[in-house]
Amino acid sequence: MEKYFNSVREIIKQGFLKNKLIKLSLKTLITIGVGYYLYVNINFHEIVNQILNSNQYLLITALLLGIMNIGLQYLKWKITVNVVLEINNNKKIISSLLQGLAAAVSTPARLGEYVGRAIPFADKSFLQVTLATLVDKFFSMLIVLVLGSLASVFFIQVFYNVFEFITISLLILLLIFFYLIFLLLFNEKFWDNILFNKLKNSNRFGKYYNKFEVLKRLDKIYKSKMLILSFLFYLCVIVQYSILVMAFSYNYHFLNYMWVGNLIMFTKTVIPPFTLGELGIRESASVYFIQRIGESADVGFNASIFLFIINIILPAVIGVIYQLRKNND
Repeated sequence: MEKYFNSVREIIKQGFLKNKLIKLSLKTLITIGVGYYLYVNINFHEIVNQILNSNQYLLITALLLGIMNIGLQYLKWKITVNVVLEINNNKKIISSLLQGLAAAVSTPARLGEYVGRAIPFADKSFLQVTLATLVDKFFSMLIVLVLGSLASVFFIQVFYNVFEFITISLLILLLIFFYLIFLLLFNEKFWDNILFNKLKNSNRFGKYYNKFEVLKRLDKIYKSKMLILSFLFYLCVIVQYSILVMAFSYNYHFLNYMWVGNLIMFTKTVIPPFTLGELGIRESASVYFIQRIGESADVGFNASIFLFIINIILPAVIGVIYQLRKNND
């Protein structure tokens, strides 16, 4: 019997390793494919030339907006920690945010951010901080999905000439879906219906419902603040992208670049982190969409890379420096 169980364990182990190997192989192939797409579409000499001849004032403006970006993230995290974790220590809150940003860069799908944010809150469980982080990110993701999906529908209509009936149908479906989300957020009575009661009592979906139900317990003032701050944060990012495109292209079609930035954020959100280290998804989307409106692939690549440096790398460096100084004190 023991020999039988050992054989079963070995089969399970082999299957797990095999699945990991398949996933790693797929990620490697997709990463190579994305890399090849960028290699074919961009000119590295032109990329360097654009950087050297870019509009420095616009680059500085994008960098300053990066400071605003961190500030908005701090405000979002602050009110979430105040409400969900019932912590009002501003020093711990900023420490949590910066350590989360530092840990996010070096981990797949930014999972390290959850660990980094939990470190300063030793009196709270990791699950509690993770839940607070998910709530914080939910509102940002909701804004991306609302604005990004609408921008995508218009993109399909403009560049692929689909039937207007299909476009109108998609818009109606999206508006109905987002209206239901709005009811979930601001109408507690909407939770008390037959469908949700079945989900709540379901063996299969009950655990997911209980996690989502945390939104019901949050007050309307908190939800309103988070939606406003998340919108401002999102607006800040796509304005940054637009400014960076102008800095490298010396063209000033600001609204078109805002549209492209919207599409990039939506693409990055809905596509899972298939590539190794999440490399290339943002850059490929930027290259593809920016070319559709008449700009060069090199401009799209540079704008995307600089957006990544300003909003991801620099805050992570600040987080690392903060943590090192804290450890030395």
